[in-house]
Amino acid sequence: MAALGWLTPRRRSATARSVLAGEASAEAARKSSQELEEQAPPADEDVQEPEFPVAGDDKAAAFFDLDNTVMQGAAIFHFGRGLYKRKFFERRELTRFAWQQAWFRLAGVEDPEHMQDAQNSALSIVKGHRVAELMSIGEEIYDEYLAERIWPGTRALAQAHLDAGQKVWLVTAAPVEIATVIARRLGLTGALGTVAESIGGVYTGRLVGEPLHGPAKAEAVRALASAEGLELGRCAAYSDSHNDIPMLSLVGHPYAINPDTKLRKYARERDWRLRDYRTGRKAAKVGLPAAAGVGAVAGGTAAAIALHRRRR
Repeated sequence: MAALGWLTPRRRSATARSVLAGEASAEAARKSSQELEEQAPPADEDVQEPEFPVAGDDKAAAFFDLDNTVMQGAAIFHFGRGLYKRKFFERRELTRFAWQQAWFRLAGVEDPEHMQDAQNSALSIVKGHRVAELMSIGEEIYDEYLAERIWPGTRALAQAHLDAGQKVWLVTAAPVEIATVIARRLGLTGALGTVAESIGGVYTGRLVGEPLHGPAKAEAVRALASAEGLELGRCAAYSDSHNDIPMLSLVGHPYAINPDTKLRKYARERDWRLRDYRTGRKAAKVGLPAAAGVGAVAGGTAAAIALHRRRR
């Protein structure tokens, strides 16, 4: 960990949590990648080849944000839909958390109180449940909701890196278990995600560090690159969000995919490559899952409170 003496105690604590979250996510990603199947998914004949070359380089890898970059909308939205379908929680809880998430998506501002509330709820909910349970549910939900929401264009970019012999990792604030399922289904190397502590395969109700968001993503990529012997200046990173500027700035080849307004401006000022696979002005402006009804938004945001009523 880099020296933090120049920071205030509060900033030093926040930075330390980001580093811890990143290192924990990198460790979990390397472990899970060894267990992923090597079978590549079938090619999509309707997808054109990437417009730029990706050179083979064993010191390079690619890091892809998940929500609105690799897939349309947020994975946790649709994971919540699956949990609600399985009657893991009640409608009034679903509505409460759906409103908080919808407010965040529309306002583009993270409310610390809302985020802390959701984090605390999620940790208390999963406490005592087995990791394997969420993994199993995640497999089913991928088939039900996620498979059809993968952006073909971004998928082609990831495949280009794979075809060049490079490793490809998802990097997301979603739980690492969900992210690992998606990575395996796409034939990617593995996933960096938020790590909830577990002992003996059972969740303890504590988070390792903090959610893998913003600076924590950059720390995770940095830790993984160090462990894998990668040179970040030769690596690529892809994201839709200005929150991921720390991660994008870390690599030599940053790409803005379906960028929000702030990231688009930032990327243009620095001559970063941009790709936009969306259709419709509303989806481009707001960043909500296109074609998602109230049930989809509500169900997904309620993922943070899954299993709550079932355990009572």
